[in-house]
Amino acid sequence: MDQGQPLLCPLLQKMTVHGLNNNTKVNLVVVGVHGLVSLIGILENALIIWVVGFRLKHRTVASVWVLNLALSDFLATLTLPLFTVYLHSSHSWELGNPLCKVQASIFFFNMFVSAFLLAAISLDRLLLVVKPVWSQNHRSVAGAWKVCALGWLWGAINSAPYFVFRGVVEKMDGRKLCYYNFALYLSSNGTLQRDCNVRHDTTAISKLLLAFLFPLMIIAGSYIKIGLSLKERSRRRKQSTIFQSEEQITLSISEASERKISNASTRTNTMLLGPISLKPRMNSLSPSTLSPSGQNKLSQSFRKMVTAVVSAFALCWAPYHIFCMIELTAQDNEETLKLVETWLPLAATFAFLNPVLNPILYAFSCPNFFVRIRQSLGAVFDGLVEEKGGFLTSPARSIRAHMRRRSSRDVTVTTPASPKCSPSLRRLSNI
Repeated sequence: MDQGQPLLCPLLQKMTVHGLNNNTKVNLVVVGVHGLVSLIGILENALIIWVVGFRLKHRTVASVWVLNLALSDFLATLTLPLFTVYLHSSHSWELGNPLCKVQASIFFFNMFVSAFLLAAISLDRLLLVVKPVWSQNHRSVAGAWKVCALGWLWGAINSAPYFVFRGVVEKMDGRKLCYYNFALYLSSNGTLQRDCNVRHDTTAISKLLLAFLFPLMIIAGSYIKIGLSLKERSRRRKQSTIFQSEEQITLSISEASERKISNASTRTNTMLLGPISLKPRMNSLSPSTLSPSGQNKLSQSFRKMVTAVVSAFALCWAPYHIFCMIELTAQDNEETLKLVETWLPLAATFAFLNPVLNPILYAFSCPNFFVRIRQSLGAVFDGLVEEKGGFLTSPARSIRAHMRRRSSRDVTVTTPASPKCSPSLRRLSNI
């Protein structure tokens, strides 16, 4: 290699001699998807930042989570047009070395920050259900900001290697490749192969574990624990309700017997002493405080939300990490390398869908969203981050209740046979 040319890793050397990607159909699909994703992602994340960051009167812990998640996603979606230009230029980076570093760094930064925040939100939901008293005493907006700051620092540290080793390399056919070259610093011809393999393997495995598998395990484990806790709480509540009903029935029978004796005594007194005024007593037997249909609706909505969050996170990032693992073996196999060069950009496109889907999952999956959105957009986002019975706390009923309060000035909304919450549930919803 010439003295003026920088060292290139063996894998990158092979990529520079490969010809033009003639898979026109795949290119058109990727460019089209990127254009649509760019527009939707930028607009919806900007909308959430504007509403949650500037339009809410009261800052809550949930609003801090959503705002930081939207900020990270907004940064990622801002770089989507750059990647779209690269794909449209037949996989040639014509935007210069600085933007190459910035685009790649923000992509990986969002990957780590989003995974961190999603795991933090899941743990926050878990503590609210499992440790409600502790959460009420220690959970605060300032604490949430500290956790988010830690997440941003975590993302910056983990994305630093991609900024350092990213650069533009010109290929044999004249195209420019924006890719990481792990031989840029502290490497020599004698240690080139070892340095490239160690650094490549380390970055690929670390992002697989720290930005995918570990957060996914935390998310799935938290929601499984939440589901089990709610199921156990529902079981105990049903047993308590049955016991209370039996007590009420026994009490009502006892009161009925007392009334019979009292009525008999009254009739005797009336015959002997004349009419005596007797105020009737109210029957203490009341309908059940829990409606099975309302409880089932809450559980069904909760299951849908959990399934959407975990599935979207896994499906969006799994293809990218799979091809990154395949890339580790591509150095010794030309066919594998061509497969990675063709499909890794497409996998990155699916990974970019995650910052676009996050606002939809946390806002637009609210029950009756499309029915209520015409009434009050502000009510939807207020309900999203409201602490007292907000969507993230009780997704099935709180958003409807909040929007009913918002629209009560014009229309009185009533729900027949609405289930009443027990005192313990009311205390939990106020956290």
